[in-house]
Amino acid sequence: MNEPSVTITPCPNGPLLVRGDFSIENLDTEGTDRRTVALCRCGMSAIKPFCDGTHKLVDFRTIS
Repeated sequence: MNEPSVTITPCPNGPLLVRGDFSIENLDTEGTDRRTVALCRCGMSAIKPFCDGTHKLVDFRTIS
């Protein structure tokens, strides 16, 4: 069985971790060539779409 080229893992009460061979392009940020990034889910990051840890300050909670 082939491994997926990209995996997305939701962290409990935190960001989405994206790992693998991918590219992110956005009007406000440059594309990234890193193999792992954390994407904001709380909506409060100062560097969206990337996570800056603000979810901890705002006590972001995911619904389980």
